[in-house]
Amino acid sequence: MASSEALPRAEPARPWQAIVGLLARDERVFAVLLAVVMVGGLATLGLVPLRARHRVDVFSLVIWFAAYKAGVFALVTVNPRATRAIFIGALAVDMLLVFVLLYLTGGGDSLFYLLFFPLVAVNAYYFGPRAGLVMALLAGLLFAAAAALAPPWVGWTPVMILSGLVGLPAFALGHVAERERRARAEVERLNTELMGTLTRLQAAQEELLVAERMATVGRLSLKVAHEVRNPIAAIELNAEMLGDIVRDQPGPEMEEASSLVGAIRDQVNTLDALTEEYLAFARFPRPHFEEDSINEMVVGLAEFIRPLATRQGIAVDVKTDASIPPRAIDRTLLRQAVLNLLKNGLEALAQGGALTVATRRIDDAVEIAVSDSGPGIQPEIGRRLFEQFFTTKPQGTGLGLYISRQIVEEHGGDLRWASEPGSGATFTVHLPVKHPEKSA
Repeated sequence: MASSEALPRAEPARPWQAIVGLLARDERVFAVLLAVVMVGGLATLGLVPLRARHRVDVFSLVIWFAAYKAGVFALVTVNPRATRAIFIGALAVDMLLVFVLLYLTGGGDSLFYLLFFPLVAVNAYYFGPRAGLVMALLAGLLFAAAAALAPPWVGWTPVMILSGLVGLPAFALGHVAERERRARAEVERLNTELMGTLTRLQAAQEELLVAERMATVGRLSLKVAHEVRNPIAAIELNAEMLGDIVRDQPGPEMEEASSLVGAIRDQVNTLDALTEEYLAFARFPRPHFEEDSINEMVVGLAEFIRPLATRQGIAVDVKTDASIPPRAIDRTLLRQAVLNLLKNGLEALAQGGALTVATRRIDDAVEIAVSDSGPGIQPEIGRRLFEQFFTTKPQGTGLGLYISRQIVEEHGGDLRWASEPGSGATFTVHLPVKHPEKSA
């Protein structure tokens, strides 16, 4: 019988964990703290015996007050965006309640004035030290009003003493709370910055590992490419000699042999081109800039590829802008960049079509545009066009466009592309008229 492992059961949340989760926000903690202080204070003062004419049902009052505080907590939980307005309203209700208790229990002789102390202090913790002073002043005025409405009048000295004794601790507590909030905000800011720094450091480490692997692969590729150049050259030479021998021999077998030798030479040339592309990528040369004509370079490239294009049934159109002045370029490198674009255009037009290369001047910039009438480039492929080693060709290296862009950027320009599926593609070399001087 196959044994089966029991799936781990989720441990039920304990009641105290649910309570801690409910009090996760500072506003809820403040609401509970204020409720405990006020309800507890009211219940405590209820232990003091009142004179018969001032007697109130303190027990029922405590129950109703606790229910009212529970309602405040529920409002804060349900509508957290209105927390401050809810607390201001609750503060006004609390102050009015204490005033009513003072009035009903003897005015200046009532001990319920002591409720001002926790009420003002706890609210000063939330609203700040200045609000604490304002609440202390208001508490003194309410005490004076209760004493005036329920004689005997106690005078202004007790009112001032009450305001001072309530206001000074409230101001101190509010000031400490403000400093604590600022310190906590600073800690949170530093923690956020630290997490961001750690994330960037982790990403940099991962990039470094990838770069090290790529560097190792690059060194290995360079060595392999360098080592296979001589065998490739030998195979090409021997295939050429074998082709000459086969052509001198009549017969249908020799014609087939000649065809096979031609196929061998084509594959050798493809392998040689791949090797040269890897070497160009691994040993990118430092450009040497000299004044030269971009138009002449483009016309020469068009004539260079025209025989191959003609065999493929592709029409090559050249358009040059005579207003383009000579510019400092590395002719060899820039020629290679544009040639890569032309080759891509030829490969996109395997079934024939039109290939256009054009130059034009736009303000202080020169553009070399290579356009084809092929099937275009799909968006998902376009996003990865300039990635190293990304290719859709069976025998491609994925380095042609990457090298072309690198060459263009060395000339102070950028390589752009535009395409709509089914409407061909256009690659544009955008160069400033004057080559920017690089700071040493």
